[in-house]
Order: sequence, then C-alpha cells, then structure tokens
Amino acid sequence: MTLTASALQGLTQGSDADAWRVIVEQAVEIARKPLAAGNAPSEVVRRDREISALDLFLSSSGWDLWQAFGDSVERTSDRLVRWWAEPFSAKAVLILDGLSLRELPWLLQGAKEHGFTTHEVAACASELPGETDEFARALGFSSRSRLQNNGGGLAHKLQAANTETVDLPWKDCQALIGSAPNQIFWHHWPDAKLHDIAGQGQGLEPLTKDIAEQLSSDDFWSFVGRLATGRRLVITSDHGYAATGYFPDADGEVGQFLKQTFSSGRNKAGTGLTQNDCGPFVPPVALYIHSPHGAHLLALGRRKWRSQGGYPTLTHGGLSLLEVLSPFVELTK
Repeated sequence: MTLTASALQGLTQGSDADAWRVIVEQAVEIARKPLAAGNAPSEVVRRDREISALDLFLSSSGWDLWQAFGDSVERTSDRLVRWWAEPFSAKAVLILDGLSLRELPWLLQGAKEHGFTTHEVAACASELPGETDEFARALGFSSRSRLQNNGGGLAHKLQAANTETVDLPWKDCQALIGSAPNQIFWHHWPDAKLHDIAGQGQGLEPLTKDIAEQLSSDDFWSFVGRLATGRRLVITSDHGYAATGYFPDADGEVGQFLKQTFSSGRNKAGTGLTQNDCGPFVPPVALYIHSPHGAHLLALGRRKWRSQGGYPTLTHGGLSLLEVLSPFVELTK
C-alpha cells in the first residue's frame, strides 16, 4: 500500500487528533474486512504489509505524531471506564491478552453466525508501553494475576464486578462465570501462544492458523455466549503485537544502537532517561515517551536487529500501529 495524496493531505494538514483519526480509521478498515477461510494466513500477512505504509509515515515524516498519541486516541482503559459507567443493568468485559486488529474479522463473523448483535466496532490505544502490567495498573489492578478467583478487590475502576484471569480451554472457562451481574474475565490467549511460537522462531502464519481455529470454535462462542447472557459485553485487549519476523533488519550504527538499547525487547524504562538517549538519528529510531507509567524509550516503527538468542518473530511494547491499537467490540445476545 502507498498513501494516496488525499490521505497524506489528511495526515499533514489537520490537527494531531485529525491525523490520528485518519490513521486509526484506515487501520481498522484494512483489518476488519471479512476473510475467506482458505487464504486467511496469507491475507493477514498481506494486510499487515498494507498497514506498514501508515507505520512508515509515522516513523519518517510523521514521527512527532507519536507524542500526541496518548492524548489523541482514547486509551482502552479510559474507554472501558467510560463504558462501565453506562446505565446497563449487567455488563461483562472479556480481555483477550494480546489481541490485535488482525483478529477483528473472526470476531465480527463469529458474532454474526452465533446470533449476537454488534453495537460498536472501534480501535482504542494501548498504554505506552503496550505491556500487560501497565494496562492492569491503568484499570486499578496491581497486576493481571490479581483478578484470579475474584481477587480484584475494591480499589479498581470497574466496580463492582467478579474478576477472573486464567489460561484454560474455553470450555473450562464457562464454569468460572458465576451469576453476579458484572464480570471481568481476562484470558491469557493469544499472548501466551504468541510468545510460545516466537520462541520457536515461528511467526505470524502459524499464529494466524491457531487464531482462526480458536475464534471459529463452538467452545469459544459458547463461552462468549455464557458471558453475554443477560449482559452487555465488550471484547477488547491490553495491547496488540508486532509481526517482527517480517520487519526489515536494521544494520550498521542503527542496528548497534537498537541492540544496545533494547536487547531483544521493544522498550526500556528508566527514571534517568531523556531525549538525549534516543540516539543521533534523524528521523529517530527510538522515541522518548513520558506516559502515566513513567519515562520510557520505545523502538519506533518496523525494524528488527540482531540480538543474543535471536530477535523474536512476534512481540510487543514498541511503537507500531498493530502493537498499540486494540479492538473494542461491543455485543449483546
């Protein structure tokens, strides 16, 4: 994909918020189109590459837009708090850890086939950096594990609710949903699968096959149906992921800087970090971001580099669109 003249005009001539609205709308439009069953892995790879044109803009001439990301794109955590305050008599949130915009077609098609009504399809912003603990803390939980066995407590922002977090088969998850009107269920899939595959040196295609199988299964939709029975339901995620196996290699001084700064990761935290730690490169290859989670350096755009043990083929925590955008899908049955 190359950006059209009208798209570039929309990205460069309005406000930062206008530019982000164009970017997010285009990313969602590319990602949400229905998928034919036979060619899903190759089509998802093609769409990933199509969105790369937006990432290229954001890491070259439009990199300063990232400083406005947190203020221009509503964070999933804030959107959930706003939605939770709606006057629904009973509500449920299903957080699928690491779910990205790539998975939208299966959610939308599956909802339609299983008799759900879809009320909203949108994309929201992950925390920066896009990591699990940062999202948990943004909702008022000390960590994801606090939700286990209704341990969420009374300090989080989605009161009052039964909470659960597990990495169990969908069929076993059904039994964990009680009769309480409000439910928050955080499942470790697909992030757990993502890191397993990346550690084996495999990438987006085998993950896509697993996603297609899981999100098309009767067990998954029976579980979603159980959550949605008598409740308004939102399906969302804490962050997306980058298919770094397809990213071009950074070499020379850039590659050395990225390796020394990030090792095999995509971000680096530190109270002593400043703009000066971003390196001498223009356009930059890393950005200094001061978010509600403190000061971080984040890897910018689509690059990978040599690192000890090999750079992962799937990961998250940096600044590319499919890492930092999460689906927000609202359903009723």
